[in-house]
Amino acid sequence: MLDNLKKILNEDQDPKAIEKITAKLENLLMSHEEVGYIAVQKKPAITVFPDSIVVTNKRIILCKPKNLGLSMEFVDYDWNDIAGTFVKEGILGSDFTFTTQSDLTHTVDYLPKNQARKLYTFAKEQLDAIKNPVATPVAAPVQEAPMAEVFTDTVEEPEVEEVTNFAEIIPAPAMDSPADPSISAPTGEKKISDLSKEELFEKLQNYKKLLDNGLILQGEYDRLKAEILNYL
Repeated sequence: MLDNLKKILNEDQDPKAIEKITAKLENLLMSHEEVGYIAVQKKPAITVFPDSIVVTNKRIILCKPKNLGLSMEFVDYDWNDIAGTFVKEGILGSDFTFTTQSDLTHTVDYLPKNQARKLYTFAKEQLDAIKNPVATPVAAPVQEAPMAEVFTDTVEEPEVEEVTNFAEIIPAPAMDSPADPSISAPTGEKKISDLSKEELFEKLQNYKKLLDNGLILQGEYDRLKAEILNYL
């Protein structure tokens, strides 16, 4: 799940929100079930407890925080129950909608446009895989070959001459061990390699806030984010 988490973070997701959702999903996933994508609401006003939608290779899971974020409600639908998916883009975000075979319709609004597009693409791939399953080729039965008659001849072993002149063994030069990579940090501040997972997520979130407030450029933010993702 860690590789998928890095992929999602590359889509400008909120690290704290993604970490909270994935922690709760670990006990809900079935065997051989993998998370394909997670999209989180981002309303124009400050959203403390946003809704989110998770798509796996087996189902769609709607996640809705309850009791001021102390608990979370999960509602899931298997891909076999999904009739279709739709995306509607607006000025303030996109709406992702899916319908079920029983004519139920569910919509998650105010999704960032790039997240809604990724969500829609993954959903289409799953639905296409169900409609057009790949047939598994059946192997042809293997016919046993007739046993061949085996002839054995006695082979005389040659005499082995004792070797008394050994070559001098020269030890190979020791290879220099590669230097331990580390990222330089200002005096008094922890190196990125020494930070815990929670501190890395918090640092990435602070960089995102600086970018949103126009205090750093997009290129600088991408560089800082790439450094942090290397240690997740």
